[in-house]
Amino acid sequence: MRILFYRYGSICEPDIIDAFKEYGFEITEITKEIYTKNFPPDKGVALVSQVLMDTPHDAVFTINFFPFIAEVCNIMKLRYISWIVDSPVLELYSPAIANPWNRIFLFDRSLYQEIAPMNPDCVFYLPLAVNISQKQGAIQNAPAAQRDKYASEISFVGSLYTEKCPYQDLDAVPKRLLGYLDGLIEAQLLVYGYYFIDDILKDEDIQTFKEHAKHFPSLPYSSPLTDRVIVSQFFLGTQVTVLERERLLKRLSAEFPVDLYTGSDTSKLPDIHAKGLATTMVEMPLIFHESRINLNLTAKSIRSALPLRIWDILGCGGFCLTNYQPEISEYFTVGEEIETYTNEEELVEKCHYYLEHENRRKEIADNAYEKTAKYHTYIVRLCELMELAFAH
Repeated sequence: MRILFYRYGSICEPDIIDAFKEYGFEITEITKEIYTKNFPPDKGVALVSQVLMDTPHDAVFTINFFPFIAEVCNIMKLRYISWIVDSPVLELYSPAIANPWNRIFLFDRSLYQEIAPMNPDCVFYLPLAVNISQKQGAIQNAPAAQRDKYASEISFVGSLYTEKCPYQDLDAVPKRLLGYLDGLIEAQLLVYGYYFIDDILKDEDIQTFKEHAKHFPSLPYSSPLTDRVIVSQFFLGTQVTVLERERLLKRLSAEFPVDLYTGSDTSKLPDIHAKGLATTMVEMPLIFHESRINLNLTAKSIRSALPLRIWDILGCGGFCLTNYQPEISEYFTVGEEIETYTNEEELVEKCHYYLEHENRRKEIADNAYEKTAKYHTYIVRLCELMELAFAH
């Protein structure tokens, strides 16, 4: 089977290409968008169309959804396989989502329930995965001194979202409304496992917000994307994530040595050990393997799923302490293969406990690695994906 893989630079892409090749598939890569940011869709149409006309392919594959590719594949009657690994993804609200040649896979069940009705026969749920071979190879091939360099008591790898939070740029929204929204944000910060802001926002407040907010997203086509989703997830959800990460990391770093690998501004975290960005293929596996506790602080836009960070931690043999997410119990036993918290105090208590109980922490990490290596690799996932994609 020959697959055209259109790439834009997602950290998942090399792992999925490796898995496809392990299956024996022939992969043609288009990498123009990796090196040319803001590559326009019209040029993308021309590029993809030319490659497909020059050489027959059985499918086109992308990480996340590209409406222009969906349209090209629809014209050519060729399966377009898209695996969504981020949230939110604005492009999912394109009319192209309804094309019959799409095969769209969503990693978040809450998002799946929202998107599937737009194309019931062509939208599927599929959780994320990990490339065990790559992660373990990076760990085993690293010299002892290099592994020691990334040893941590507690670590977190990820953005603080401060650089991509439109809520923090608001200055024209009425103060009464901002006060109300700030109250919703504070309430949401107390709740894990259920994002309720979607349901509780008032229509009149959404309209007022839209009229006054700078940079309110608009799509260049008719779309099922609602103002409610934009306000709730793009503006408020991102602000919840910013505040949660800042507050939890500030609290933890006041009590424990905490290493933070990020490109975000860390000036509000005076006690944190800011380490800068970590490379995906080399440094991240070592961090996850050598940290006694790996934190996962899920962005609020991921409403029910396990983000990629969890799978990568477990695939590196690391111990993962994560906020509660509804889908966790579908794949792992809490307290035996992964550990969760549902409030700030519980997070602090479990950090104390697992730093003091090394054998128990190691046992949980080993249990998680064994299950992940058996059931949750890209090889396993892509087998399911391809069966569904070509079932009809």
